[in-house]
Amino acid sequence: MFKKLFGKKETSPEVYAPVTGNKVALEDVPDPVFSQKMMGEGIAIDPTDGVVVSPVEGEVVQVFPTKHAVGLKTASDAEILIHIGLETVSMEGEGFEAFVSQGDKVKVGDKLITFDLDLVKEKAKSTVTPIIVTNSDDYAVEVTAGDQLSAGSTNLMTVNKK
Repeated sequence: MFKKLFGKKETSPEVYAPVTGNKVALEDVPDPVFSQKMMGEGIAIDPTDGVVVSPVEGEVVQVFPTKHAVGLKTASDAEILIHIGLETVSMEGEGFEAFVSQGDKVKVGDKLITFDLDLVKEKAKSTVTPIIVTNSDDYAVEVTAGDQLSAGSTNLMTVNKK
């Protein structure tokens, strides 16, 4: 009872767009790992620029060595993966720059990674960037965004603990 009265309230994070661009349904992502939701529920964005910002307030749990993806954890323990483009791991970090490290605390809109959009278009399978709740078995994920998305300001989805 006291925990309910005085404990930290569970917050349901609103997840904002981490990149500016156009919404792509997860089912339409040209990679079965994402389109068949093997990694979890979410949405994708076809970016129009090369700046990735934090879509949530939380902690950086992983920056991949090739800087093509970043994992975040919210206060309510939702785990968010931002995977820049498809088959970008083969670029071995070329054209990517990280501005955060594992353990960093971030707020919505903080710059995480920049990437050379033209280079990704040239060298990767696609620029489509999935945003996945990797522990979505524990969360109800509802996409709330329209088609045009602005990094750090457009509400992309809500994530409520089941």
